[in-house]
Amino acid sequence: MMEENIFLKNRKTMNLADYMKAQENGRENLGAELPVAVYRLLEYSIREELASRFGKEKQIEIFRSAGFRAGTYFAEKYLDSSLELSEFTAQLQKRLEEFKIGVLRIEKFDEETGKMVLTVSEDADCSGLPLLGETVCNYDEGFLAGILTSYTGKPYNATEVNCWATGDRVCRFRADIDE
Repeated sequence: MMEENIFLKNRKTMNLADYMKAQENGRENLGAELPVAVYRLLEYSIREELASRFGKEKQIEIFRSAGFRAGTYFAEKYLDSSLELSEFTAQLQKRLEEFKIGVLRIEKFDEETGKMVLTVSEDADCSGLPLLGETVCNYDEGFLAGILTSYTGKPYNATEVNCWATGDRVCRFRADIDE
């Protein structure tokens, strides 16, 4: 067992915002970007490990929850939620492309119910994957739900209905208010 470090005695437990802030000056030579292959190496190795330890349903639940946390953070840090919906959507599209997450389009939106259908092409999670017979973008489901919940103040959920892994060339999500 390690000896107690007096400098760590009263340390704060870090959260997502702390970790994100810490990355601002950490890669002076390599920069802030990394290849999709590295992102997928992280994502799919964690996916496999969670599924093998806890089962596929729990892995999906954890990925959605983590995505929701990240989407909420993303909305609060990088988006202006005071904008009208059309301006907010344009800003969201721009930011997702700037961060190389994907290319977002809104296919349908029902102002009365809040239901919408969104597509993401060139998705970092799955674009180019072979046919697997199931959707795989559970993290993105949570990410989009987190952004929409943060923007509207209403509890959104998002479900992927089409995916590269199901033979489509875009990921399509149905989002609605969870009442």
